[in-house]
Amino acid sequence: MMGAGLALYWIAWAVSAGSPGPATLSIAGTSMAHGRRAGIIFALGISSGSACWGLAAALGMSAVMMANVWLFEAVKYLGAAYLLFLAVKSLRSALSEKPKIAQRAYGGTIQQVFTKGALIHLTNPKAVLGWGAIYAIMVPAQSTMIELLAMYAFLLSASISVFVGYAFLFSTARVVGIYQRMHRVFEFVFAGFFGFASIKILTAKFP
Repeated sequence: MMGAGLALYWIAWAVSAGSPGPATLSIAGTSMAHGRRAGIIFALGISSGSACWGLAAALGMSAVMMANVWLFEAVKYLGAAYLLFLAVKSLRSALSEKPKIAQRAYGGTIQQVFTKGALIHLTNPKAVLGWGAIYAIMVPAQSTMIELLAMYAFLLSASISVFVGYAFLFSTARVVGIYQRMHRVFEFVFAGFFGFASIKILTAKFP
């Protein structure tokens, strides 16, 4: 695949990663609540979760999950439960009288923030299927492992760029100020997205 085609796929993958969802909303909330440093660490945690699923898909994990329904179902229900927890947390913040910046990640050590971010993707079975689908589209069947891993690194760079970019954006004083004035709107939106994502995971029919 030539340069122009690769660039288009990189942009498409970046747009997909940046669309509203559990990962991006969690980065936004963490960055606003704890600042840029915590937001970047959290974003890198999410990126590590994406990296794990991407590597797993490259090694055929998506096919293994489809062949072992119990494994897929376990990850599915864990992911849905976690997203539902985040939805309730956002809803409680939205109903609060005072404008408190919602915490998508627990405060604490660097390791705790990083781990919380990683869990966003590691408990989402759709992530490995997304990686598997993009490999099927972009990588010829006869590709070598080196070519497959090169594509993996290429796509992962897009995910990291988007996630870290969100951390920078939502840790700026201007964005935090907007949130403080409209915190209930933000929190209701966050609760809605997390709740919707939880329901979609529970009800989705994966082939």
